Amino acid sequence: RRLGDRISTVVLLLMAIGTVFVFSSSVNVGRQLELREFYNYSGLRQLIFFPAAVAVMFAMARMDYRRLGARSGWLKSPATYFMIIATVLVGLVLFPQIGTEVNMARRWFRLPIGGARISFQPSELAKWAIIIFLAAYCARYRESIHLYFKRFLVVCMLLAVPTGLIIVEDFGTAAFICLLAFLILFFAGARFWHLLSPLPVGALAFAAVLLQSPARMDRIRAFLNPEQLADSAAYQANQSLIALSSGGLFGRGLGRGISKYGHLPEDSTDFIFAIIGEEMGFVGAAVVILLFIVLMWLGMLVVIRWKDRFGQLLAAGITLAIGIQAAVNIGVVTVVLPTKGIPLPFISAGGTSLMVSAAAAGILISIAYNCPSPQKRRPNKPYVTQALNSYIDHKEPEPMAMSVEQDTPEDEYLVGAGTEAEG
Repeated sequence: RRLGDRISTVVLLLMAIGTVFVFSSSVNVGRQLELREFYNYSGLRQLIFFPAAVAVMFAMARMDYRRLGARSGWLKSPATYFMIIATVLVGLVLFPQIGTEVNMARRWFRLPIGGARISFQPSELAKWAIIIFLAAYCARYRESIHLYFKRFLVVCMLLAVPTGLIIVEDFGTAAFICLLAFLILFFAGARFWHLLSPLPVGALAFAAVLLQSPARMDRIRAFLNPEQLADSAAYQANQSLIALSSGGLFGRGLGRGISKYGHLPEDSTDFIFAIIGEEMGFVGAAVVILLFIVLMWLGMLVVIRWKDRFGQLLAAGITLAIGIQAAVNIGVVTVVLPTKGIPLPFISAGGTSLMVSAAAAGILISIAYNCPSPQKRRPNKPYVTQALNSYIDHKEPEPMAMSVEQDTPEDEYLVGAGTEAEG
């Protein structure tokens, strides 16, 4: 249980950091706080999501993760129904009468609950549903996953349906899902040339979607030529660098940043890491990165120690998803990668991302709780101790034909006993 407790501690720290900085970045000098509109403020919403996400994480941690597998058949496996529900939702959100368009992308459902309207992003649910389904599929067919037409091609066709629906409005999430699927199949034992076979078709599909979107092309041009588009497509990336550089070593202080006052768009969501760097400096940003590294290390320990195939693949998928998503988000904020709307796990504002990420972390903790502890080796006794014990218990050797002058010295006898014990 120690490994699971350490994972939960790191996740709780990340969620606490996220709640603090989402509240800090949501400060708006041009708007008066009205408690009657509590849910309309992202910082106050996060105060609700944080304890709810903690409850979801520990509830999933108490569940036996094996129930998600497909040992008893696909009709009894929750992974099948997660996959079906996620596919239906990512298809429904594309209809203008159902889905809501935000920032020129139709990715959300707006659900009216009382006086508030809760947003829900189905692509986040689809990402984790695909990870669970793929882990269950590879574990069930572990002995035949290397067969191209019978196993590999079938799972690629199953994944192509939700991924193709997601790519219409969310290019980055679709590419992220394809990368995770590639890695999980590789760990599961699929042949490398099988993994390369879908790449030409996938590359053409991604290129077609990319070329048909002027906004995506502008982001790539801004990444390649930031000076020419500094006031348009590259504005957000430049403001992110300004926020990070102004933080210095120890930052301006918690709540004292100025980039959140209308300078940096999406400061509480995709670019929350820039606010952390501005207010807490290089030290604060390094602490966040270190926490993600520790979480990845603990997740890999679960993968290495656990012998259950489904548990291994599921833990690997969850760990890779969190680690790669964090690396991509930080890469975008530091302008190492082109601008892409992908949240920082456990930290960025947003109920959907936080809840499903907390549930995934709870599953990882459940796997860790069932993971056997490494057997402790008894330390080898020192050579001197071995030699003395062997000398004490040694029986007198049978007499050998030798002259009186060639009696065996006691020191030589001791060394011989030690050598025998050592052998």
